[in-house]
Amino acid sequence: MKNPFLLLFFLLLTTNLIAQEATKVDEKPEKPPIDLYKIVSADRDTTYVDTSLSVKKLYKFNYLRRDQFELLPFSNVGQTYNSLAYDFDQLNLKPLFVAQSHHFNYMDSEDISYYNVPTPLTELYFKTAFEQGQQLDAFFTVNTNERFNFSVAYKGVRSLGIYQNILTSTGNFRFTTNYTNKNKRYKVRAHVVAQDILNEENGGLPANSIDLFVNDDPEFNDRGRIDVNFEDAENLLKGLRFYADHEYELIRQRDSTSYNVLAVGNRFSYEEKSFLYTQDAPFENYGDAYETTNLRTRTNLEDFNVQAYARLENSLLGTISAFAGYTDYNYGYNSVLILDEGRINNRLQGNLIQFGAGYKKQYRGFQLSGKGAINISGDYDANYLQGAASFSFNDDTKVEASATLHSVAPNFGFQLYQSDYVNYNWQNNFENVKTQELAFELQSEKLLNASVSYTGIDDYTYYTIQQNDSTPTPQQYGERVDYLKVKAQREFKYGKFALDNTLLFQQAVGGDEVFNVPQLVTRNTLYFQDELFKKALFLQTGVTFKYFTKYNMNGYDPVLAEFYVQNDQELGGFPLLDVFISGKIKQTRIFFKWEHFNQLFKSTNDQFSAPGYPYRDAVIRFGLVWNFFL
Repeated sequence: MKNPFLLLFFLLLTTNLIAQEATKVDEKPEKPPIDLYKIVSADRDTTYVDTSLSVKKLYKFNYLRRDQFELLPFSNVGQTYNSLAYDFDQLNLKPLFVAQSHHFNYMDSEDISYYNVPTPLTELYFKTAFEQGQQLDAFFTVNTNERFNFSVAYKGVRSLGIYQNILTSTGNFRFTTNYTNKNKRYKVRAHVVAQDILNEENGGLPANSIDLFVNDDPEFNDRGRIDVNFEDAENLLKGLRFYADHEYELIRQRDSTSYNVLAVGNRFSYEEKSFLYTQDAPFENYGDAYETTNLRTRTNLEDFNVQAYARLENSLLGTISAFAGYTDYNYGYNSVLILDEGRINNRLQGNLIQFGAGYKKQYRGFQLSGKGAINISGDYDANYLQGAASFSFNDDTKVEASATLHSVAPNFGFQLYQSDYVNYNWQNNFENVKTQELAFELQSEKLLNASVSYTGIDDYTYYTIQQNDSTPTPQQYGERVDYLKVKAQREFKYGKFALDNTLLFQQAVGGDEVFNVPQLVTRNTLYFQDELFKKALFLQTGVTFKYFTKYNMNGYDPVLAEFYVQNDQELGGFPLLDVFISGKIKQTRIFFKWEHFNQLFKSTNDQFSAPGYPYRDAVIRFGLVWNFFL
């Protein structure tokens, strides 16, 4: 997908140059208001394009394009992330795919947005990477008329990295479209997404290299000279999805005081996913292998889903919705494995029939909402039920309480896995993972943004290295995991100075031997902001401090592309300091950051992203986000 990457970049650049040249007329056309450039989420929530500059935009200026407060990146951009905290907001009714550590940048249907714009809109994101590479996220959308929109985008990353055999090369191609007919009763939206996430794997550093790294041996300041466990492996996660959602309003009655709408619709989704692990020769620490050269394991999933739904919107009753769905899945491998201990099948395939409903009602400041779904037929029992109540005191302050119950089968990788390595073959019949969560949230820029959640998990599944084993295997915890999470954010301003603070306290009240998290995570940003050069430039500059306490950090396994629980090594407890300068000129935001600059002043290196995987060295990176409104 590298040629489309370059093609799209030059296509967008040429389009903008031509359009800019065409608009050089005597009378400059009036620019439409920014709130007409609408972004519609998968849940039909509408926002608009935001070209402002703030410290929150700085937090999102990264590979994932979202705040990474609860994540710890690996040494190269495009690699995986260790989790410093956890959320349980994914309400799936069927198992998830393998290689979940490579899904941070994988875009699901819920991550795709749709657009409605009065004039063509382009956004270009660029940021430097690590050694012979770059990041680019190019996006273009246009309405051919008021009722029809399409968008095309490509997010590409290629970075060599500073350690041996750690290259990353990823691509996310997205195409979306949406249409509304003249009387606005019929609406359709669709997308096509093609993704590939390639990672060379080196297995981390062996013991002697870890000593050289920790002791900061000056002969190995060039990280490419440090030995790694192996230099001949890579894994590749690929996905292709077609999605469409269309509906028709049978009843459409709207006036200034009331409304009554009845809509029926249909959703369709087909997705193919694959995960491929290859290695030239077996690595002895992973045990025996069935092949002596050219190890190659491919895991596939075909997922087809169709839903029929109805929605009633009434000014008195609120919004009531219901759906019935059918899912056909086919997961596995091309061959059956016969072992002395028994037979390992090659496929998990079948179909599910689902039913669900939802409700939402708003009255003045109060809002009630709820949704639930269940598999009523098929090989997997699963269900979820979620309810929430909120109250808005004013435009600034809102409180919400929610409760969630969720039961679903463990991910496919826990149930069935095959590999050329003997140790990485299993088939299990685990119980459903059952999650219960109570949460409270306060949103107020003037007071405090805070959340408290208490989550209980029964039959929790995880990977770990058992006693006398050398590689991770899937396990199911027989007791209950209880997880408390408290998070608060507040920004203080004084004149042209500001201090933004985010604090997270968490603890596994029960099950801490299988659910490891740092007790404290904090991020504090002190910065100065002002308008310069007759307000032509808006400038922000300051320093960000991030810290998390020591804990038994999860290990990373490249064969599975999964994290596993380990209780032998405490890591963390080191500060991360970044110095930044951000500027906004018209619709262009420019970012310069000296990342982890405090590493230059340490006599020893004790910073790791996972056992055996060093954190990033100090580096200066820059980039920009540029919007064109034609």
